[in-house]
Amino acid sequence: MSHTAANERVGAQWRVAEPSRTVHRAAPLEVAVGLSFDGRPHTVLMASPTDLADLAMGFTLTEGVAAAEDVLAVEVSENVLGVLADVRLRPGALQKKARPRTLEGRSSCGLCGVQRLADAVRPLPQVGDGVEVSHQAIQRAIDALDEAQALGRLTRATHAAAFAARDGDLVALREDVGRHNALDKLAGALAAARTDAAGGFVVVTSRCSFEMVEKAARMGCSILVAVSAPTDLAICRAEEAGVTLVALARADGHTVFTRPERLFDATLELV
Repeated sequence: MSHTAANERVGAQWRVAEPSRTVHRAAPLEVAVGLSFDGRPHTVLMASPTDLADLAMGFTLTEGVAAAEDVLAVEVSENVLGVLADVRLRPGALQKKARPRTLEGRSSCGLCGVQRLADAVRPLPQVGDGVEVSHQAIQRAIDALDEAQALGRLTRATHAAAFAARDGDLVALREDVGRHNALDKLAGALAAARTDAAGGFVVVTSRCSFEMVEKAARMGCSILVAVSAPTDLAICRAEEAGVTLVALARADGHTVFTRPERLFDATLELV
């Protein structure tokens, strides 16, 4: 399995009032990843070729296929067409039905190929009380994001999903060309490390679509922070699952759309 995440490419750069010049840029790799359960093909994801065991594990959890304790192993292998990731489940485990797909899951869309409307928007679990964090902790995590994204800084063409402790320290981070893949990789990494997602908050560098809220809820995370704006459905799904949704998180602040009671000013005492 290649560990290369990007290739150098050459381009001709044109700028107004400047002479054209040759530039070299790092372009992130994107490969086809066939995902199967106990040898039964399920879907094809277009993803960055790193942390693919995390991707498969995270997809299993955030799509509600099986619990972490039901996953015995993830076997990743490479062939001429791409990469295969087979999730081996515990014999006799009650495998929930993943959303059936007929097309590949493209890196930009978490629902490509879903066949029925009922499969697109499914009931969500309640996340529980979760944690309370300060606004300053969220800003601390946002400030640390750029430096932590090795592939993102190299290519400026990938997304990241990070898990932060209550004080805003980044605990884990995963990157991918697809925002859903990055979050699935993070979910898989946390499960592999036996890190309880309820003990901190998730930060994503992408816009906040409803699928991102759903995946965070199935991870058991009560606070989701996005650097870009949420959709209306994302806000509705966050309210439904009891998730605190924070978006438009930038260097100068952020906006809280749901469950603001989990956030407090660190300079004030909780009552």
